Amino acid sequence: MEMRVSNHDQPENDINEEKVEEQVAAEQVAIEEEPQSEAAAGVVAELEAEIEKLQSELNEAKEQAMRAAAEAQNVRRRAEQDVEKAHKFGVEKFVSDMLPVADNLVRAVEASAAEAADLASVTEGVELTLKSLMDALQRHKVEQVNPEGEPFNPELHQAMTAVPQPDVEPNTVINVYQCGYTLNGRLVRPAMVVVSKAPE
Repeated sequence: MEMRVSNHDQPENDINEEKVEEQVAAEQVAIEEEPQSEAAAGVVAELEAEIEKLQSELNEAKEQAMRAAAEAQNVRRRAEQDVEKAHKFGVEKFVSDMLPVADNLVRAVEASAAEAADLASVTEGVELTLKSLMDALQRHKVEQVNPEGEPFNPELHQAMTAVPQPDVEPNTVINVYQCGYTLNGRLVRPAMVVVSKAPE
């Protein structure tokens, strides 16, 4: 028996072939696009990891900056406290060196006021007190300026008057009214002096 293919079957095969071709083309496109999607996903993942790393570094840098600022503020506060203490107590050692001098002066006054006070012993006590005072001043780099017999120095001496003195070189200190003092070489008070001048 002879089989016949009807004409209406032919278009159905064509449609099926078209569908298959479309499906194959779509799969081909998907296969071609798949590596690109994976590559893009890899790049995105790398960028996200880099962003996370940079964010972490930024947070750490912020913390370090805040710690440094706090430390600087603490250092500044400590320095201010040290300066304040230096102003308040900088002369503490000097004061402790002056206290024995004050004690000796009190004793000298009490001894001079006592009945039958021996003037010689009072004088000796005052001289010893003066010596202890001068020693204490020297320990603190305070030096006495007593320029009698020296040439007049306007940087250290203050001339109260000038007196003609034929046997002395002009501008020589011939008398000291009041001694001067220096602290670490810096003038605190000039010596008040009488200076010689040539006879008129």
